[in-house]
Amino acid sequence: MNTILHVEGLRKTFKLSKKQQKIEKTKDKVKVAVKGISFEAYQGEIFGLLGPNGAGKTTTLRMLSTLIKPDEGDAFVDGFSIVSQPEHVRARIGFLTSELKLEDYFTPNYLFDFFSELHDVPKDIRDERKKAMFERFGIDQFAEVKIANLSTGMKQKVSLVISIVHDPDIIIFDEPTNGLDILTAKVVTDFLIELKNSGKSIIVSTHIFSLVEKICDRVGIIINGELVICQKLKEFLNGMSLEDRFFQLYEEKAGELHE
Repeated sequence: MNTILHVEGLRKTFKLSKKQQKIEKTKDKVKVAVKGISFEAYQGEIFGLLGPNGAGKTTTLRMLSTLIKPDEGDAFVDGFSIVSQPEHVRARIGFLTSELKLEDYFTPNYLFDFFSELHDVPKDIRDERKKAMFERFGIDQFAEVKIANLSTGMKQKVSLVISIVHDPDIIIFDEPTNGLDILTAKVVTDFLIELKNSGKSIIVSTHIFSLVEKICDRVGIIINGELVICQKLKEFLNGMSLEDRFFQLYEEKAGELHE
């Protein structure tokens, strides 16, 4: 298997304001969000980064997507460093986050064209791709409707389509079904499987067990900023449900902390 992503000792800390200290119920002025994690993802697979809210999943994906720089460590996306070659990394990935906010006064049609131009997608290829993707997700009926007037599910579909206007080989999705109704969530998960079957490499972070069980080939478990498991999903489950296996592992790690 070809390694498409190689992560080496990523670490990220954030300064906490007094308000954040109160929310976190801590007197520490710094929070270590990611504590030196390392793992690999392979070409043509779906790799799931699973963990509770606040575990460090989103921070990890933001570093991999070059939105923020790690304090320590590096990662290599298709051989390119997120630290020293971020422009090459961005050209090779699509990144979708549930926190992506589209401008209310633009339309899906305008946004698709705008982001295609940013990625230097030729107009003929852009138009062909837009037609296929808009029809695939039912966006064609809303192509000239302002984002402000779209449903939450339709906004997520538009965000998904825009994130892959350049047809990247590596796709990074942070909580791709978060906040979606069951019908839209199924459309998104089915599409992820289609992307994988077409040879794409996909990194997904989530706290939803059923999503990992349905689509992932391998899984990394992140707890309190540390990657505690990284292996093939079937091997990790060992006949158990993912929920039961996760909480078994979680209790083991909690017990180690109290020893």
